[in-house]
Amino acid sequence: MVGFSEANSWPALSGLKGSQREYRSIQLPVLDIDAKMRFHSEVAIVGAGPYGLSLAAHLNSRRVPVRVFGKPMEFWLNHMPKGMCLKSDGFASSLYHPAGILSLEQFCRENGLMYDDTAIPVPLQTFTSYGLSFQNRFVPNVDERNVARVTALGMGFKLELENGEILNVRKLIIAVGVSYFKNLPMVFENLRPEFVSHSSDHHELESFKKRNVVVVGAGASATDMAALLYEAGAAVQLVARETALRFHGRGDIQRSLWRQIRHPSSGIGPGWRNRFYSEAPWLFHTLPQHLRLTIVKRTLGPAGGWFIKDRIIGKVPTVLGFSPEAACVKNEQVHLRLRGLDGTTRDLVADHVVLATGFRVDVRRLNFLVPELQSQIRSVENTPILSSEMESSVRGLYFVGAASANSFGPVMRFAYGARFTAPFLSDVISKSVARGT
Repeated sequence: MVGFSEANSWPALSGLKGSQREYRSIQLPVLDIDAKMRFHSEVAIVGAGPYGLSLAAHLNSRRVPVRVFGKPMEFWLNHMPKGMCLKSDGFASSLYHPAGILSLEQFCRENGLMYDDTAIPVPLQTFTSYGLSFQNRFVPNVDERNVARVTALGMGFKLELENGEILNVRKLIIAVGVSYFKNLPMVFENLRPEFVSHSSDHHELESFKKRNVVVVGAGASATDMAALLYEAGAAVQLVARETALRFHGRGDIQRSLWRQIRHPSSGIGPGWRNRFYSEAPWLFHTLPQHLRLTIVKRTLGPAGGWFIKDRIIGKVPTVLGFSPEAACVKNEQVHLRLRGLDGTTRDLVADHVVLATGFRVDVRRLNFLVPELQSQIRSVENTPILSSEMESSVRGLYFVGAASANSFGPVMRFAYGARFTAPFLSDVISKSVARGT
């Protein structure tokens, strides 16, 4: 499971904004548009990760004009620690072409890299090299400039790029992953970056050698970061409110036929529920909204990969059942006050704190969407409410990946969700373009 966040960082059930019922997309008022306005493309995709590239490959195959903006695989290249492995099994870590060309397995075979559907973890370097190869082959014209500002037009959107260039498009797909959505506990909000950071702020870890580091969290990001920091020569402690660390089981272990029937495998883990979530997102969307929110919040909680367990247990000291209550800097060190589940307190001192506390989708953090456009996006706990065609309440504006999880299920928090999203949404888009709507 190529996971992006922990379950405890997902929205609660209160505070619904807009209608809780199904709705029809609304058309925004015409803004600075005239009858001679020219569209530069039918579709623009903001984001060039697994979802954006898979969707672009499908749209290209359907000959739908599409522009993709962003550096390919940037989050994986620059915001994941060097040396980590994906929590996903190999079979669930591919990007998706409509003809099934260039799976991760095929890429590894062609390049002499070790691969197994379940028994061999996928190294980060292998995954990023694979993603770039997929992009070069199927989405060669990615525009690596960032989109700085998006304004709604009467029949589309105006995109202002970082260099000031203006482009008009009819449909816009937001595929930014989770880079905008770092979850930072308020306890640490007044600490300077040299003393506290998010796990996604780091790719190289050599600078932490011989330094005292506290990692906060219990999921894959936390266990990966703690193990890699330890192996880089840092003095690490792992702090988590959970009373025990959990690790996913190995997928290659032989299971009885009865156990395979009772707990079938899926792209996000074993069990019939996970099988449903991973293979039928369109059915998940038909569930009542409150039930969808509950499922997304509670499914697939914090857990490390099976392969990291031996690199943590007995090597990295842990402080379990405690959460940070206060933090301040004294004498160029971070002083932490921890509060235990039983009410007791404990103090720690470190040179730096790494917050491996996951991500929380919040459409308000998409600062390239102008406030007027943001205000038109109906949401629940600041996550967009999507129609059965993955469209927001603003006509022509779509969200994919983690931002679509509350509508289409937990699988959208993982790269495996692109397996559904790319063919489904490309079909929706191509039919709409053909109709001229």
